[in-house]
Order: sequence, then structure tokens, then C-alpha cells
Amino acid sequence: MEIKYRTVPLVLRKYEALARRLRRGHPKWAEVQYELAKRRKGYAGEKKVDYYLRMLASKFTILHDVCLNVNGQTFQMDNLIITPHAIYIIDVKSYHGSINFDHILKQSIHADGKTERGYMYPITQVELQQYKLQQWLLEQSLPSIPIYHFVAISEPSTSIHVKGDEEAVAKIVGHGEDMPRRILHQEELLTNGPVFQHQQICYAIKNNCVEFDLDVMDIHQLNQSDLQQGVFCPECGYLGIPRTHSGWYCHQCQKKYRNAHMPAIDDYLLLVKPRIRNSECMEWLKVNSRSTITRILQNSDLLYDAKRRWWMK
Repeated sequence: MEIKYRTVPLVLRKYEALARRLRRGHPKWAEVQYELAKRRKGYAGEKKVDYYLRMLASKFTILHDVCLNVNGQTFQMDNLIITPHAIYIIDVKSYHGSINFDHILKQSIHADGKTERGYMYPITQVELQQYKLQQWLLEQSLPSIPIYHFVAISEPSTSIHVKGDEEAVAKIVGHGEDMPRRILHQEELLTNGPVFQHQQICYAIKNNCVEFDLDVMDIHQLNQSDLQQGVFCPECGYLGIPRTHSGWYCHQCQKKYRNAHMPAIDDYLLLVKPRIRNSECMEWLKVNSRSTITRILQNSDLLYDAKRRWWMK
């Protein structure tokens, strides 16, 4: 069964908000757009592989998008399949065209017919995930269950090439649709091995999961002043629609929207700070009335900290 489902990652939501708020002519605009496209492609690839892994849900326990803390640092894994005999880490790579695994120099080169780009070696990445998961299990005083790792290429049309030990790479790397077969094959080899209290491990991992996060503003060396303020029209996307009586009016669409401000507040909480004061909300939404902003925030799903006088999720 699946006990942890995949949702839109927090970092992807931050990049979507940043792409909305950054002016097209900004020096970092192209850089942000590239990162957004990469993360969207990665998320789409993960969902493709989820489809194949779901075939194992009737036999084993599946957790998607797992992020744990070990030695004060977080580490993230795309998928965990947990059985009575082992844990399987499946890391997803969303390459199009062809991918070359240089097993000698421990690097990968992706070619899409137009450009070539080097990446961190995926096998090294997933080996590090395995090591950190072993450390986490030890920290939690959980059984030392065997851990296996695979790299799943999400696109069936992506051609895989190897320089060096082809057999070593082939044991770990394959297309997403082949992952269930590989796991079932390994399970057959472990049938007569020790049986672990895997449900205890499953729920310990789920209960300790945190949401993987990055400060995207810091990564791209951006400040709040780089962001465009105001409320977007939900239909045409025009930025800066004014507040009217009990709503927001877009002069281009000639329509009124009651809750058009909610995505704007979310953008602020994602990019600027995880909390917002009334005065900050007035400036961000471009509303001059403090009483209007107070009503907006009171009717939102935010919680009010009376001591600090700010609103937060």
C-alpha cells in the first residue's frame, strides 16, 4: 500500500511563485525560468515512475518523496519500497534524448540533440542516499534492514549509454517501467532470508518525514525589491488588479473576483517570509485600507499570533 503520496514539491511551488513575480527583463529571469522548467520536468518524471511502482502497492509499502533529518542535515529520496526483507530506494532521473554514464570518471552527460550538459553521477547520489538512510535507521534504533538502490530513467525513449563497467551500471540503472520487475526479482532472492518488522520501519519513516525546502531567493541572490507586488487576475493574468467592494476587479476581463488575493498572499509566504503582518500585506496587495486587509486576513486560512502580531500557515 501507499502510505505517503507525492504532492507538488514545496521548492517547485516556490519557483512557480518566483517566475510569476520576477519581471521578464530582470537579469535573473532566464535563470529562474530554466530552473522552473527543470523542476517541472523532474516532477512529471517522478509521477511517471510512480505509475509503474504502484503495481507493487498490493504486496509492499510505498512512500514517495521522503525527506529525513540525519546528523542535523536533511536528505531526500524520491521513492522508498519497503518489504519484510529489504528497503529499495528508487531515485528518478528525467532525461530526454540520451544519457551517458561514465563509470570510470563517475559523471553523467545528458545530450538532447542540441546541447550536452554534465550532471552529478546519479549512482553516487543514490549510494549516498543509501548510506544516509542506514545512518538514520541506526539513530532511530531501528532494525538494520538490507537496503538496495536503483536509478530509474523516467522517459522510455531515453537511450542509456555506458563508458566503463556496463554490468555494474546495468545492475542499478534502468527505465522506470523495469523497476517493479527488478524489485520482485531481488525479493525472490531474499525469500529465505531474515524477516523484519517492516511496518514499524514504514511508519517511523513516515512520521519523521519533513518537507524538503530550499531558499530560492538566496540561491538566485534576489531580494524582496526584485519581486512585483500586487494581485493577478485569475483569468487573464494581468498583474495589479485593484480592490473594489468585497472583491477584485479586472478592467481587461471586466470581471470581479472575490478571492483573487489568496495566491498573492501565498506567493509572499513562499518567497519573502513564512509570516506576514497587516502592514506588509497592505503593501504587497497594494491596498490602502487597514480594515480591509484585516478582514481579508481574518477570512483566510492563516493563523494569527497575537503576541507577535503576524499571520502564518
